[in-house]
Amino acid sequence: MRGIRCHMILPPNRAGGRENPHAFPTDWPYHLATEPNRTEAAMPLQHRLIQNAYVVNDIDVAIQQWHALWGLGPFFVRRHIVMQQVMYRGAVSSIDISAVYVQAGPIQVELVQQHCSSASAFRDMFPAAQEGFHHVAVIPDDYDRTLADYASLGCAVATEVRTASGRGAAFIDTRPMIGHMVEVYIPGDGIHQLYRSVAAAAASWDHKQLTIELDPAT
Repeated sequence: MRGIRCHMILPPNRAGGRENPHAFPTDWPYHLATEPNRTEAAMPLQHRLIQNAYVVNDIDVAIQQWHALWGLGPFFVRRHIVMQQVMYRGAVSSIDISAVYVQAGPIQVELVQQHCSSASAFRDMFPAAQEGFHHVAVIPDDYDRTLADYASLGCAVATEVRTASGRGAAFIDTRPMIGHMVEVYIPGDGIHQLYRSVAAAAASWDHKQLTIELDPAT
């Protein structure tokens, strides 16, 4: 059986401080990393983990809590994300969620609130009123092949979404193997730009504006 091996490469030490201790160099390659000395057969899923995500009951409360604990900021907020298509375990569905993005050192943190009672990858792990760690995220070079590789390991797609702006992702149910899910993004300029924007904002943050509201349709 082929196996998944996830790795995260930390950046080199750099001289000089930044105002935000949680900022990270925006030129650091957060996206998928491939090591040329490893073969595809031995390592079909070569991911760099770029995000840790948590289900929360209230994103506004969670923002205050995360900022109070670690001084993170600014938080990018997308409320009631407009969805073009939602699938839950192969069937057409719908979902109403809001998401928050903030940089924490070399990795992005996402906070997700589900406003509806629809079956979803989020409700599969946390019933209403419960919260906790939900998934890590990756951006592969080949979305369809990555989903096929997970399927070959017995890991099904729990929820797949397409937003009104054309971005999308699949939430893979890897709980039997690692205890949480994996979000696989559809690669594209939009998702890369989001990650760059969040990282850049943290690097230059002056602590004057805690949240940045995003258009839910973009």
